[in-house]
Amino acid sequence: MAVQNIHFPRRSLLFMPGDSMRKMQKAAGWEVDTVILDLEDGVAQNRKVEARLTTAEALRTLDFGTRERLVRLNHISTGLPPEEIEITAPWRPDGYIVPKAEDESDLRSIDRLLELAEQRLGLKTGSFRLFAMIETARGVMNLREIARATMRLEGLIFGAEDLAGDIGAIRTPEGWEVFYARSAVVIAAAAYGLQAFDMIYADYHDLEGLEKESRFARQLGYAGKTCIHPNQTLIVNRAFSPTEEEVERARRLVQAFEENQAAGAGAFSFEGKMVDMPMVVAARKILARAR
Repeated sequence: MAVQNIHFPRRSLLFMPGDSMRKMQKAAGWEVDTVILDLEDGVAQNRKVEARLTTAEALRTLDFGTRERLVRLNHISTGLPPEEIEITAPWRPDGYIVPKAEDESDLRSIDRLLELAEQRLGLKTGSFRLFAMIETARGVMNLREIARATMRLEGLIFGAEDLAGDIGAIRTPEGWEVFYARSAVVIAAAAYGLQAFDMIYADYHDLEGLEKESRFARQLGYAGKTCIHPNQTLIVNRAFSPTEEEVERARRLVQAFEENQAAGAGAFSFEGKMVDMPMVVAARKILARAR
């Protein structure tokens, strides 16, 4: 079972096409927690080789500061991941994303390639993190085996657009057509100690809609959200950060809990409501994210 890295803030995860040095250079200075250097859907078929070379050069030369750098691979069935990893791994991305993960073999194939790369580079096994995108019907049905496929897995990313195409759904602003899968992803992630990251919001001009959807995703239990445009990241960061009021209330609740524990009390009343252990756990998570 993977261990969730709750201390790394992954609120916003921004896709950047791996064949554009100009865009990756800009991303290195944006207010975003994770930059995803994309070798898959963001790159035309006839530019796949150029994309992995450009991405390797970006990893080698650009200063991303404290931003996490992930490389989204092509699916293992394309035969491209071995070369993509061989070319990019020497420049130490923080991890890789497996697109359209459908079963544990998709994860284990990449896990083995990363292990071989770590051996060649003299790195500790597990140095490269792994994330799985859930964006097909089979991926949703096999969430359990995907979530426990490898110890290096740190998160699940929900991809609604590809899923809708796979099941023949019609996308709507409300998103009820993908709500079952959206919920299933966050539940599977929680069950196996992973972080869950929400789907993109395609209309990057509609910032009000983005904020509403982001806040709802946080209510569902998502840790962050994928973005396709830099003007989305600040709104997403804000939506997935606890407010000052939430932090202060959580601090008071934890303090009250500790005082009641010292007095030998179990469940207790706090600001007019009964409090038990799950509420204390939730409050501690808010405080952890605030740090």
